[in-house]
Amino acid sequence: MSARIPLPDRISACRLCAEGFAETRTAHAPRPVAWFEETARLRVIGQAPGKRVHETGLPFNDRSGDRLREWMGVDRDTFYDKSRIAITPMAFCFPGYDARGSDLPPPRICAETWHDDVDAVLRPELTLLVGVYAQRRHLGTKGSLTETVRGWRDHAPAILPLPHPSWRNTGWLKKNPWFEAELLPVLRARVAEVLEP
Repeated sequence: MSARIPLPDRISACRLCAEGFAETRTAHAPRPVAWFEETARLRVIGQAPGKRVHETGLPFNDRSGDRLREWMGVDRDTFYDKSRIAITPMAFCFPGYDARGSDLPPPRICAETWHDDVDAVLRPELTLLVGVYAQRRHLGTKGSLTETVRGWRDHAPAILPLPHPSWRNTGWLKKNPWFEAELLPVLRARVAEVLEP
């Protein structure tokens, strides 16, 4: 019976982490944000929704999303066309904050429960692995994010590893000018190519 329910709807109904989320500093209920259709030609795999995404139900609906869209060279309408761009983070829910007010890591149970199913239905021409959690799962990398992103040519043109577009990573971008000089032009060209009507 559940196989007849579309996968995004099944993910949106998931409450596996309800007990754990209730024990976080934010004491919130799960609100999975599953943003994809099987026709998507580009897939963005990030870390987990932030608090604003949790509140609005719209992925990357924050300053990180503004930066990511700038990197990709797409506007909001294009980015949120789920028939063209799938957004499937390692955890579909906001994981909450720890006692210090920092984002908790994406719960592993989410990817373990859902990502094989998502992988089975999506056939993107380009996958963007945003952050170390996505890179470790999908590339099997064990090194640092910098090493993985610097080795982007090893995975192109089908996969491009990226740092998280959080404004907290502005220092990383300043220390690694090759990212903007070498990788961003390739990223924008590949996104345009893949999304071309």
